This record gives sequence, structure tokens and C-alpha cells, in this order.
Amino acid sequence: MFDLHPVPVPDLSGRRVFVTGAGRGIGAALARVLTRHGAHVVAGVHGEAEALPDDVTAVPLDVTDDASVRAAAAQVRETMGGLDVLVNNAGLISTIRPLAELSADELSPAFDVNVLGLHRVTMACLPMLEEARGLILNAGTGAATKAMEGWTAYCTSKAAARMLTMMQDLELSPRGVHARFVGIPPTDTAMQAEIREAGLNPISKIPQKDLVHPDVPATVLAWLCASANRDREEVLLDVRDDLFRGMMAAA
Repeated sequence: MFDLHPVPVPDLSGRRVFVTGAGRGIGAALARVLTRHGAHVVAGVHGEAEALPDDVTAVPLDVTDDASVRAAAAQVRETMGGLDVLVNNAGLISTIRPLAELSADELSPAFDVNVLGLHRVTMACLPMLEEARGLILNAGTGAATKAMEGWTAYCTSKAAARMLTMMQDLELSPRGVHARFVGIPPTDTAMQAEIREAGLNPISKIPQKDLVHPDVPATVLAWLCASANRDREEVLLDVRDDLFRGMMAAA
């Protein structure tokens, strides 16, 4: 099982972070890690949510709905007065199906969440990020660069999200906002349960006991939220890379 310890998360007191997809899994774990290290956190939640710390402000958020996104961004400003870090964690793997059986309409949900949703939230939060010279962290995956059987919707949408992150950093960094695409290993979340049920590629065969605990990628993302990491040159990161290990070892 992949692991990464220790992750040297610094004091995040005063850092204002908005996490999407924070109702469960990695997003909920990240909200807990951030508050434990002193950050102010607004958690965007869609549907039922895991228990979050009392000092986390949970707001309803459907990243596919413009009005919902605008309302959540307004709540972020009202609650925290601004925003230092946006973590676009909301993601969707559906529909899992062989390409020859996949309709064009079945590609839409993954793109609406993983690409358009990411863009909606970023644009709604951009004025606050510009004010703070902030940082965008987009949850990534190895599937953005590697084709996996049955994952046409997920792989293609995440590949688009990877390029969107590169465009964000290219065009927004002159305005003081940087972006990172952070690859995350197979993690024990509800998404992995869906993958196991489909059983279409090697990832679905990974025993649950060998999946990464959500606290591991959550802690890595929390480390990246530190102000000292804002100006790093790397846009494409993966928590399994030697580069990433070296960055943390030097922190």
C-alpha cells in the first residue's frame, strides 16, 4: 500500500480555504486536517455529508449549477472575508462502461463535474483569489494521462481538467493566482466502491485493504495550502512522484 509519512503540515492559522466535494471522502478528510492545523474552512457539500468539525462552515454546493456555485462563493466571502486557497476536489467517475457501449450523453455528467464544474467554481471565486494572490488546487489522478478500460468518461474529463489547470496557471499567474493539478493514488472512498463494483480494469481489483486512507492525500493537499508553497513553479504534481517527496523533505 502506498503511504507517505510524515507529511510536514505547517501552522495554517489565518489561511482561508474553500474545499468542494467536502461532504465525504478526501474532501471531508481535508476539511478536518485543515482545521486541525488552524485554517478557516468552508466546505462545499452536495447531498449527505460526513460529520465535519464544528468550526467548519458547510454550504450546499452543486458544481453543475451556476446559481448554487454563485451562492456558495458569496457564502465564502461572507464567512471568511476572502479566500486564499480553492481546492477543487468534487469529482465524478460515472459512467463506467466499455467505450463501444457508451453514448455521447453518458459522457456529459463527468465533464459537467470534472471540467465545467471546476471552471464554474474557479470563476466564481476568482475575484477573491486575485485579492489574496491565492492558489487553486485541483484534485487530479493518474487516469488523466493513462487510458483505463471502462473509464472513457473519467479519463477524458480528467485529462481535460489537467489541461485546464495548466491554462489556469498560464493565464492567471500574471494576475497573482497560481494553479496546481495534484495526482492522487487509489484511495478508499465511495468512488473506489463504485470502481470495484464495475470490475472493468486493474484498479477495480485492488483489495480495499491496499487502498490509501483518505487522510494521506488530505494531508498532502493541506501541506500545499501553506503560503510558502504558493509560488512553486511546478503545476503538475503527483503525491507518488520523487519530486513531490523531495519538495516535502526540503520543507
